[in-house]
Amino acid sequence: MRERVLHILRYEPYDWMPVVHFGFWDELYDKWEAEGRIPCAAERKELGNGSGERMVAEKLGFDIGWGEGSYPSNGLDPEFPRKILRTFPDGSRHIRQADGVTVMDHPGVLSIPSEIDHLLKDRASWEEHYLPRLRWFPERIKEEDLAVFQRKDRAELQGLHAGSIIGWVRNWVGVEGLAYMLADDPDLVREIVDTAAGLILRVVGEILARGAKPDYLHFWEDICFNKGPLVNPAFFRDVCAPWYQKITGLASSHGVGFTSVDCDGCIDLLVPIWLESGVNVMFPIEVGTWAASVRPWREKYGREIRGVGGMDKRVFAIDRAAIDAEIERLKPLIDLGGYIPCPDHRIPLEAEWDLVRYYCDRMRATFSR
Repeated sequence: MRERVLHILRYEPYDWMPVVHFGFWDELYDKWEAEGRIPCAAERKELGNGSGERMVAEKLGFDIGWGEGSYPSNGLDPEFPRKILRTFPDGSRHIRQADGVTVMDHPGVLSIPSEIDHLLKDRASWEEHYLPRLRWFPERIKEEDLAVFQRKDRAELQGLHAGSIIGWVRNWVGVEGLAYMLADDPDLVREIVDTAAGLILRVVGEILARGAKPDYLHFWEDICFNKGPLVNPAFFRDVCAPWYQKITGLASSHGVGFTSVDCDGCIDLLVPIWLESGVNVMFPIEVGTWAASVRPWREKYGREIRGVGGMDKRVFAIDRAAIDAEIERLKPLIDLGGYIPCPDHRIPLEAEWDLVRYYCDRMRATFSR
Protein backbone atom coordinates (compact mmCIF):
# COMPACT_ATOMS: atom_id res chain seq x y z
CA MET A 1 0.00 0.00 0.00
CA ARG A 2 2.87 2.33 0.78
CA GLU A 3 4.30 1.98 -2.71
CA ARG A 4 0.91 2.58 -4.32
CA VAL A 5 0.59 5.94 -2.58
CA LEU A 6 4.12 6.95 -3.50
CA HIS A 7 3.57 5.92 -7.14
CA ILE A 8 0.48 8.12 -7.32
CA LEU A 9 2.24 11.13 -5.79
CA ARG A 10 5.09 10.64 -8.28
CA TYR A 11 2.66 10.42 -11.22
CA GLU A 12 3.77 6.85 -11.83
CA PRO A 13 1.58 3.89 -12.90
CA TYR A 14 -0.29 2.07 -10.11
CA ASP A 15 -2.59 -0.92 -10.00
CA TRP A 16 -5.36 0.47 -7.80
CA MET A 17 -6.20 3.55 -5.81
CA PRO A 18 -5.84 3.12 -2.02
CA VAL A 19 -8.95 3.97 -0.03
CA VAL A 20 -7.84 6.60 2.48
CA HIS A 21 -9.38 8.08 5.62
CA PHE A 22 -8.40 10.63 8.27
CA GLY A 23 -10.04 9.15 11.34
CA PHE A 24 -13.44 9.36 12.99
CA TRP A 25 -15.17 11.55 15.53
CA ASP A 26 -15.17 10.02 19.02
CA GLU A 27 -18.98 10.24 19.10
CA LEU A 28 -19.14 8.14 15.95
CA TYR A 29 -17.24 5.37 17.74
CA ASP A 30 -19.87 5.54 20.51
CA LYS A 31 -22.69 5.28 17.97
CA TRP A 32 -21.16 2.33 16.14
CA GLU A 33 -20.34 0.62 19.42
CA ALA A 34 -24.00 0.95 20.49
CA GLU A 35 -25.03 -0.56 17.14
CA GLY A 36 -22.72 -3.51 17.73
CA ARG A 37 -20.50 -2.65 14.76
CA ILE A 38 -17.22 -2.37 16.68
CA PRO A 39 -15.77 -3.57 19.99
CA CYS A 40 -16.24 -1.47 23.11
CA ALA A 41 -13.93 1.42 23.93
CA ALA A 42 -11.99 -0.59 26.51
CA GLU A 43 -11.20 -3.32 23.99
CA ARG A 44 -10.14 -0.76 21.38
CA LYS A 45 -7.92 0.99 23.91
CA GLU A 46 -6.21 -2.28 24.82
CA LEU A 47 -4.93 -2.53 21.25
CA GLY A 48 -2.85 0.63 21.84
CA ASN A 49 -0.85 2.89 19.52
CA GLY A 50 -3.75 3.84 17.28
CA SER A 51 -4.54 0.21 16.52
CA GLY A 52 -8.15 0.69 17.61
CA GLU A 53 -8.71 3.24 14.86
CA ARG A 54 -6.92 1.04 12.34
CA MET A 55 -9.08 -1.90 13.33
CA VAL A 56 -12.28 0.10 12.74
CA ALA A 57 -10.93 1.45 9.44
CA GLU A 58 -10.01 -2.03 8.22
CA LYS A 59 -13.46 -3.39 9.11
CA LEU A 60 -14.96 -0.67 6.93
CA GLY A 61 -12.55 -1.33 4.06
CA PHE A 62 -10.12 1.57 4.28
CA ASP A 63 -6.52 0.84 3.37
CA ILE A 64 -4.61 3.61 5.17
CA GLY A 65 -5.07 6.69 7.32
CA TRP A 66 -3.41 9.91 6.17
CA GLY A 67 -1.14 11.37 8.83
CA GLU A 68 -0.22 8.06 10.45
CA GLY A 69 3.37 7.78 11.60
CA SER A 70 5.58 9.47 14.17
CA TYR A 71 4.46 12.44 16.28
CA PRO A 72 7.58 13.49 18.18
CA SER A 73 7.64 16.11 20.93
CA ASN A 74 8.28 19.18 18.81
CA GLY A 75 5.93 21.58 20.61
CA LEU A 76 5.14 22.57 24.19
CA ASP A 77 6.89 20.20 26.59
CA PRO A 78 5.77 19.91 29.27
CA GLU A 79 2.23 20.83 28.32
CA PHE A 80 0.15 22.86 30.74
CA PRO A 81 -1.81 20.74 33.22
CA ARG A 82 -5.48 20.54 32.27
CA LYS A 83 -7.43 22.49 34.87
CA ILE A 84 -11.13 23.16 35.49
CA LEU A 85 -11.26 26.85 36.39
CA ARG A 86 -15.01 27.24 36.88
CA THR A 87 -18.15 25.11 36.80
CA PHE A 88 -21.60 26.54 36.05
CA PRO A 89 -25.03 25.30 37.24
CA ASP A 90 -25.86 23.80 33.81
CA GLY A 91 -22.70 21.72 33.88
CA SER A 92 -20.71 23.98 31.56
CA ARG A 93 -17.11 24.53 32.54
CA HIS A 94 -14.21 26.83 31.88
CA ILE A 95 -11.25 24.51 31.23
CA ARG A 96 -7.63 25.46 30.72
CA GLN A 97 -6.26 23.11 28.09
CA ALA A 98 -2.81 21.67 27.56
CA ASP A 99 -1.85 24.61 25.31
CA GLY A 100 -2.79 27.24 27.91
CA VAL A 101 -6.04 28.22 26.21
CA THR A 102 -9.19 28.45 28.35
CA VAL A 103 -12.35 27.18 26.64
CA MET A 104 -16.04 26.93 27.47
CA ASP A 105 -16.97 23.25 27.59
CA HIS A 106 -20.71 22.55 27.18
CA PRO A 107 -21.90 19.02 28.02
CA GLY A 108 -23.25 17.20 24.99
CA VAL A 109 -22.06 19.79 22.46
CA LEU A 110 -19.95 18.27 19.69
CA SER A 111 -18.55 21.40 18.03
CA ILE A 112 -15.17 22.96 18.82
CA PRO A 113 -15.46 24.72 22.20
CA SER A 114 -15.45 28.53 22.38
CA GLU A 115 -12.20 30.12 23.49
CA ILE A 116 -12.59 32.25 26.62
CA ASP A 117 -9.05 33.34 27.41
CA HIS A 118 -5.42 32.84 26.38
CA LEU A 119 -2.47 32.59 28.72
CA LEU A 120 -0.18 33.98 26.02
CA LYS A 121 -0.91 37.70 25.68
CA ASP A 122 2.38 39.60 25.55
CA ARG A 123 6.14 39.33 25.92
CA ALA A 124 5.98 38.78 29.67
CA SER A 125 3.62 35.79 29.38
CA TRP A 126 5.64 34.46 26.43
CA GLU A 127 8.88 34.50 28.36
CA GLU A 128 7.35 33.14 31.58
CA HIS A 129 5.05 30.39 30.32
CA TYR A 130 5.86 29.43 26.73
CA LEU A 131 9.51 30.04 25.95
CA PRO A 132 10.70 27.55 28.64
CA ARG A 133 8.40 24.89 27.12
CA LEU A 134 9.94 25.27 23.66
CA ARG A 135 13.53 24.46 24.57
CA TRP A 136 15.42 21.59 22.99
CA PHE A 137 16.41 18.65 25.20
CA PRO A 138 17.45 15.16 24.06
CA GLU A 139 14.53 13.42 25.76
CA ARG A 140 12.21 14.94 23.17
CA ILE A 141 13.28 12.07 20.90
CA LYS A 142 11.95 8.72 22.06
CA GLU A 143 12.60 5.26 20.71
CA GLU A 144 9.02 4.96 19.46
CA ASP A 145 9.58 8.05 17.29
CA LEU A 146 12.19 6.06 15.39
CA ALA A 147 10.70 2.58 15.56
CA VAL A 148 7.95 3.23 13.00
CA PHE A 149 10.58 3.84 10.33
CA GLN A 150 13.09 1.12 11.13
CA ARG A 151 11.69 -1.65 8.92
CA LYS A 152 13.15 -1.15 5.46
CA ASP A 153 10.57 -3.48 3.93
CA ARG A 154 7.59 -1.90 5.67
CA ALA A 155 4.31 -1.92 3.77
CA GLU A 156 2.65 0.87 5.77
CA LEU A 157 2.87 4.50 4.71
CA GLN A 158 4.50 6.44 7.55
CA GLY A 159 4.78 10.20 7.89
CA LEU A 160 6.85 12.34 10.24
CA HIS A 161 4.82 15.08 11.88
CA ALA A 162 6.74 18.34 11.59
CA GLY A 163 4.57 20.37 13.93
CA SER A 164 3.31 23.82 13.04
CA ILE A 165 5.12 26.97 11.96
CA ILE A 166 2.37 29.44 12.89
CA GLY A 167 -0.85 27.43 13.42
CA TRP A 168 0.11 26.61 16.99
CA VAL A 169 0.90 30.30 17.56
CA ARG A 170 -2.59 31.17 16.33
CA ASN A 171 -3.95 28.65 18.83
CA TRP A 172 -1.90 30.00 21.72
CA VAL A 173 -2.92 33.65 21.31
CA GLY A 174 -6.26 33.25 19.51
CA VAL A 175 -7.36 34.69 16.18
CA GLU A 176 -8.02 38.17 17.56
CA GLY A 177 -4.93 38.03 19.74
CA LEU A 178 -2.75 37.21 16.74
CA ALA A 179 -4.29 40.03 14.71
CA TYR A 180 -3.57 42.56 17.48
CA MET A 181 -0.10 41.17 18.17
CA LEU A 182 0.84 41.37 14.49
CA ALA A 183 -0.14 45.05 14.57
CA ASP A 184 1.19 45.97 18.02
CA ASP A 185 4.29 43.80 18.36
CA PRO A 186 5.21 42.01 15.10
CA ASP A 187 8.73 41.43 16.43
CA LEU A 188 7.28 39.29 19.21
CA VAL A 189 5.28 37.21 16.71
CA ARG A 190 8.45 36.74 14.69
CA GLU A 191 10.34 35.65 17.81
CA ILE A 192 7.63 33.15 18.73
CA VAL A 193 7.61 31.71 15.20
CA ASP A 194 11.40 31.56 15.07
CA THR A 195 11.56 29.78 18.43
CA ALA A 196 8.86 27.23 17.64
CA ALA A 197 10.11 26.57 14.11
CA GLY A 198 13.73 26.37 15.21
CA LEU A 199 12.77 23.65 17.65
CA ILE A 200 10.91 21.75 14.92
CA LEU A 201 13.98 21.94 12.69
CA ARG A 202 16.12 20.53 15.49
CA VAL A 203 13.72 17.67 16.26
CA VAL A 204 13.24 16.72 12.61
CA GLY A 205 17.00 16.90 12.07
CA GLU A 206 17.73 14.66 15.03
CA ILE A 207 15.23 12.04 13.89
CA LEU A 208 16.52 12.00 10.32
CA ALA A 209 20.13 11.90 11.51
CA ARG A 210 19.34 8.73 13.46
CA GLY A 211 18.34 6.91 10.31
CA ALA A 212 14.58 7.46 10.17
CA LYS A 213 13.20 7.19 6.63
CA PRO A 214 9.72 8.75 6.61
CA ASP A 215 7.68 8.65 3.43
CA TYR A 216 6.64 12.28 3.88
CA LEU A 217 6.66 15.18 6.31
CA HIS A 218 3.35 16.44 7.61
CA PHE A 219 2.66 19.94 8.97
CA TRP A 220 -0.49 21.14 10.72
CA GLU A 221 -1.49 24.79 10.32
CA ASP A 222 -5.24 25.67 10.16
CA ILE A 223 -4.55 29.34 9.48
CA CYS A 224 -7.30 30.04 6.93
CA PHE A 225 -11.05 30.56 7.06
CA ASN A 226 -13.72 30.50 4.36
CA LYS A 227 -12.53 33.74 2.70
CA GLY A 228 -8.78 33.30 2.93
CA PRO A 229 -5.81 33.37 5.32
CA LEU A 230 -5.95 34.55 8.93
CA VAL A 231 -2.34 35.70 8.51
CA ASN A 232 -1.17 38.32 6.03
CA PRO A 233 0.41 36.40 3.12
CA ALA A 234 3.26 38.93 3.04
CA PHE A 235 4.11 38.14 6.67
CA PHE A 236 3.72 34.45 5.95
CA ARG A 237 6.15 34.66 3.02
CA ASP A 238 8.66 36.78 4.94
CA VAL A 239 8.65 35.03 8.32
CA CYS A 240 7.23 31.52 7.89
CA ALA A 241 8.38 30.47 4.42
CA PRO A 242 12.12 30.46 5.28
CA TRP A 243 11.45 27.92 8.04
CA TYR A 244 9.47 25.67 5.70
CA GLN A 245 12.38 25.90 3.27
CA LYS A 246 14.91 24.90 5.93
CA ILE A 247 12.84 21.97 7.18
CA THR A 248 11.77 20.63 3.77
CA GLY A 249 15.28 21.15 2.43
CA LEU A 250 16.71 19.11 5.27
CA ALA A 251 14.15 16.37 4.66
CA SER A 252 14.88 16.38 0.95
CA SER A 253 18.59 15.91 1.65
CA HIS A 254 17.59 12.69 3.46
CA GLY A 255 15.52 11.46 0.53
CA VAL A 256 12.08 12.62 1.70
CA GLY A 257 10.33 13.84 -1.45
CA PHE A 258 6.92 14.87 -0.17
CA THR A 259 5.69 17.31 2.44
CA SER A 260 1.99 17.72 3.16
CA VAL A 261 0.24 20.48 5.06
CA ASP A 262 -3.07 20.12 6.90
CA CYS A 263 -4.77 23.50 6.66
CA ASP A 264 -8.51 24.12 6.78
CA GLY A 265 -10.20 26.93 4.93
CA CYS A 266 -9.57 28.69 1.64
CA ILE A 267 -5.82 28.29 1.26
CA ASP A 268 -5.44 29.63 -2.29
CA LEU A 269 -3.33 32.68 -1.38
CA LEU A 270 -0.87 30.54 0.59
CA VAL A 271 -0.55 27.68 -1.92
CA PRO A 272 2.14 29.35 -4.06
CA ILE A 273 4.18 30.20 -0.96
CA TRP A 274 4.01 26.62 0.27
CA LEU A 275 5.00 25.30 -3.14
CA GLU A 276 7.98 27.66 -3.30
CA SER A 277 8.95 26.42 0.17
CA GLY A 278 8.91 22.70 -0.59
CA VAL A 279 5.39 21.85 0.63
CA ASN A 280 3.86 19.94 -2.28
CA VAL A 281 0.83 18.00 -0.94
CA MET A 282 -2.30 19.93 0.10
CA PHE A 283 -4.74 18.44 2.61
CA PRO A 284 -7.71 18.24 3.34
CA ILE A 285 -9.06 20.25 0.34
CA GLU A 286 -12.35 21.11 2.04
CA VAL A 287 -15.05 20.46 -0.52
CA GLY A 288 -18.09 20.63 1.73
CA THR A 289 -18.30 24.37 2.43
CA TRP A 290 -16.76 26.15 -0.55
CA ALA A 291 -16.23 23.43 -3.11
CA ALA A 292 -12.43 23.40 -2.95
CA SER A 293 -10.76 21.23 -5.59
CA VAL A 294 -7.29 20.23 -6.68
CA ARG A 295 -8.19 21.02 -10.32
CA PRO A 296 -7.72 24.83 -10.35
CA TRP A 297 -4.43 24.46 -8.47
CA ARG A 298 -3.21 21.90 -10.98
CA GLU A 299 -4.20 24.17 -13.87
CA LYS A 300 -2.32 27.07 -12.26
CA TYR A 301 0.76 25.37 -10.79
CA GLY A 302 1.15 22.21 -12.83
CA ARG A 303 2.23 18.77 -11.63
CA GLU A 304 4.35 20.08 -8.77
CA ILE A 305 1.22 20.28 -6.61
CA ARG A 306 -0.42 17.14 -5.26
CA GLY A 307 -3.50 16.67 -3.16
CA VAL A 308 -5.01 14.33 -0.57
CA GLY A 309 -8.61 14.91 0.51
CA GLY A 310 -11.45 16.63 -1.31
CA MET A 311 -14.03 13.85 -0.86
CA ASP A 312 -17.38 15.18 0.39
CA LYS A 313 -18.00 13.13 3.54
CA ARG A 314 -21.58 14.44 3.86
CA VAL A 315 -22.71 11.68 1.48
CA PHE A 316 -22.09 9.16 4.27
CA ALA A 317 -25.36 10.39 5.82
CA ILE A 318 -27.48 10.37 2.62
CA ASP A 319 -27.71 7.21 0.50
CA ARG A 320 -25.88 5.00 -1.98
CA ALA A 321 -26.90 7.14 -4.92
CA ALA A 322 -25.19 10.14 -3.34
CA ILE A 323 -22.03 8.08 -2.84
CA ASP A 324 -22.13 6.91 -6.45
CA ALA A 325 -22.49 10.52 -7.60
CA GLU A 326 -19.57 11.61 -5.45
CA ILE A 327 -17.35 8.88 -6.87
CA GLU A 328 -18.30 9.97 -10.38
CA ARG A 329 -17.33 13.54 -9.45
CA LEU A 330 -13.95 12.30 -8.25
CA LYS A 331 -13.10 10.37 -11.43
CA PRO A 332 -11.77 13.30 -13.53
CA LEU A 333 -9.79 14.58 -10.54
CA ILE A 334 -8.12 11.21 -10.07
CA ASP A 335 -7.33 11.16 -13.78
CA LEU A 336 -5.22 14.30 -13.27
CA GLY A 337 -2.72 12.18 -11.32
CA GLY A 338 -0.99 13.09 -8.09
CA TYR A 339 -4.33 13.14 -6.27
CA ILE A 340 -5.75 10.73 -3.69
CA PRO A 341 -9.36 11.15 -2.49
CA CYS A 342 -9.92 11.18 1.26
CA PRO A 343 -12.87 12.41 3.34
CA ASP A 344 -12.06 16.03 4.11
CA HIS A 345 -11.32 15.54 7.81
CA ARG A 346 -12.67 13.08 10.32
CA ILE A 347 -15.84 11.18 9.50
CA PRO A 348 -18.65 12.71 11.63
CA LEU A 349 -21.44 11.40 13.82
CA GLU A 350 -24.03 11.46 11.04
CA ALA A 351 -22.19 8.81 8.99
CA GLU A 352 -23.90 5.45 8.60
CA TRP A 353 -21.74 2.34 8.85
CA ASP A 354 -23.26 0.63 5.81
CA LEU A 355 -22.79 3.72 3.65
CA VAL A 356 -19.15 4.15 4.63
CA ARG A 357 -18.58 0.47 3.89
CA TYR A 358 -20.34 0.87 0.56
CA TYR A 359 -18.07 3.82 -0.31
CA CYS A 360 -14.94 1.78 0.39
CA ASP A 361 -16.19 -1.13 -1.71
CA ARG A 362 -17.20 1.12 -4.61
CA MET A 363 -13.91 3.04 -4.55
CA ARG A 364 -11.94 -0.18 -4.74
CA ALA A 365 -14.10 -1.58 -7.55
CA THR A 366 -14.09 1.68 -9.52
CA PHE A 367 -10.40 2.54 -9.37
CA SER A 368 -8.69 -0.82 -9.79
CA ARG A 369 -6.59 -1.04 -12.94
